[in-house]
Amino acid sequence: MIFWKLTGISYKVDSNRPYLGPRYATSDSNRPYLGPRYATSIMNPSPIHAVKLNLYKYSFSLPLLRFIFIPKFPFSSSSLHLSSSSSSSLQTLDQSQTNSISSSLFHLLPPTQNPNNIVNLICSNLKQHNSNLALLHTELKALLPHLGTQEVSRVLLRCQSDSSTALSFFNWVKNDLGLRPSTQNYCIVVHTLAWSRKFSQAMKFLCELVELVKDDFPSEDVFKNLVLCTEDCNWDPVVFDMLVKAYLRMGRVREGLRSFRKMLRVGFVPTVIASNCLLNGLLKLNCTDRCWEVYEQMERFRIAPNLYTFNILTHVLCKDGDPGKVNKFLEKMEEEGFDPDIVTYNTLISSYCRKGRLDDAFYLYKIMYRRGVVPDLVSYTALMNGLCKEGRVREAHQLFHRMVHRGLNPDIVTYNTLIHSYCKEGKMQESQSLLHDMIWNGISPDSFTCWVLVEGYRKEGKLLSALNLVVELQRFGVSISLDIYSYLIAALCQENRPFAAKNLLERMTRDGHKPELEIYNELIKSFCHCDCIAKALRLKTEMVDKEIKPNLVTYGAVIDCLSGLGRSMEGESLVGEMVASGMLPDLAICRALFNGYCRENDIDKAQSLLSFFAKEFQIHDTESFNALIRITSGKGNIIRSLEIQDMMLKMGLLPNPLTCKYVIVGLWKARMVDSASLVK
Repeated sequence: MIFWKLTGISYKVDSNRPYLGPRYATSDSNRPYLGPRYATSIMNPSPIHAVKLNLYKYSFSLPLLRFIFIPKFPFSSSSLHLSSSSSSSLQTLDQSQTNSISSSLFHLLPPTQNPNNIVNLICSNLKQHNSNLALLHTELKALLPHLGTQEVSRVLLRCQSDSSTALSFFNWVKNDLGLRPSTQNYCIVVHTLAWSRKFSQAMKFLCELVELVKDDFPSEDVFKNLVLCTEDCNWDPVVFDMLVKAYLRMGRVREGLRSFRKMLRVGFVPTVIASNCLLNGLLKLNCTDRCWEVYEQMERFRIAPNLYTFNILTHVLCKDGDPGKVNKFLEKMEEEGFDPDIVTYNTLISSYCRKGRLDDAFYLYKIMYRRGVVPDLVSYTALMNGLCKEGRVREAHQLFHRMVHRGLNPDIVTYNTLIHSYCKEGKMQESQSLLHDMIWNGISPDSFTCWVLVEGYRKEGKLLSALNLVVELQRFGVSISLDIYSYLIAALCQENRPFAAKNLLERMTRDGHKPELEIYNELIKSFCHCDCIAKALRLKTEMVDKEIKPNLVTYGAVIDCLSGLGRSMEGESLVGEMVASGMLPDLAICRALFNGYCRENDIDKAQSLLSFFAKEFQIHDTESFNALIRITSGKGNIIRSLEIQDMMLKMGLLPNPLTCKYVIVGLWKARMVDSASLVK
């Protein structure tokens, strides 16, 4: 007989029989124990214990004896802890949220009111009322505050044989009671669903668990918790494959790679499907070195690759750009018994076309027919794209006709390839013909089609044709994007056709697009350039009505136009509006107003404006001061010129050569005036 004494309780087990856990040992406390289902003697561990031994060897410090032989009590609030260290890490809800059920007085209560009996009551109700959780909520309302994550785990374990009941109970706890399940709760549900072959639901909860751990418990290890839960519930190794896929589905490829490594480390062999998913995820991140690491592990653990594996790795090699390696790998692929399929050839053809190796691409195109692999739409589109990149658009169009003749229907990508190439060459008639052809074949142009056509007409100086194209496309039910409208409005404004641009803006608004600030600014600048200040001011008011706040560009264009039209006072009032809205004027606005007052011959106002901008906004403009001195000196008012120069010095502005030049010119003119008066 062998004796163990754990947490104050002695067990005796016949050493001649396999150890079935404390549940089947003789306890001096005579208490029933719902222990590990798969536990065996430490001298003869089961496969799962061997896995856990490896798990701890690599990453955990938990002693193995404590892990295998922890006594468990059905009515203890600490039951279902898989280990003393894992219990705290798996607990999600604070224990203060559930009432302690260890009071010795609870046994005096009726069974239906005893918190110690909550798990039995829930399981009994679930069985009797066929998962009528609304009735369960009513009958156990007083005991629900005692329902913690540990009790949830115990209920879930009791429901393992009925995955539907377990799932309903778990959703009820999560959604109706508002409790956040622990990592342990999630792991038990996932194992139960996977054991019952309900893989889609298991994957859903795995993804939820991965997201929960990422957001709230970054120190948790989902893989470790899944392994620990296998001690108490039915499980299927496919769960660990699913974990890798869940990480990949959530876009967390590196965590998926770490889980893949842990699987191998503890003795689980991933399936080729999980390995391929990981390879594909790493390829998308351009982690080619990691792809080869995964492939090496597949060979080491004898995970038989399939054609999908070789196609992914062919893509990896094409990214590396070494044709010698590609050929060797294809030879190896054929030695393994896999003939290249359409995906393999398309990957190679696309790679060759991207790198300008059209001869090699067309050689493969011919080889495909010899090997009985018929080129598909992807093959032809890749070859056409390669020809177009080299400026051989006519040849690409001929290949297009050959493809159609062989019964393949072109798609939007095929048409866009040719249309874009013709537009780049300025052959808009051919592009328009292809557009009509695709619409006739029931393929609606996308935003890229519209964009390249509009841009092509614009580059050819045929803006009216681009506008007519927009109207034509709308007649065919094609939606015009905001970017295309913005591009055309800006183009019209650059050609000083603001009224046509305004009409297009109204059409854009009717189509449901909300104009952006930049569009309004382009229109306002165009109207101001044409001296249509009334239209510009009306547009500015429209912006404000649509809760689009004018910016410095808006105010700058309007103030410059007002100043140029001799309405500098109105421009200056807009400066006050700017300041009230929290915007400060810049140097360009200062100069626009100054030049306006100078054109209006209001020198006093121009001088006071410069002083005001220097004092209030710290805008010190030597160029404007020089212009003022030039004007006063030109009129022979040397005293005023010297006063302005003194004002510059007080503001910390040093006169430059131009300042001195204008002052000297003023002194010379003053002397000439004095000489003329003496002669008279």
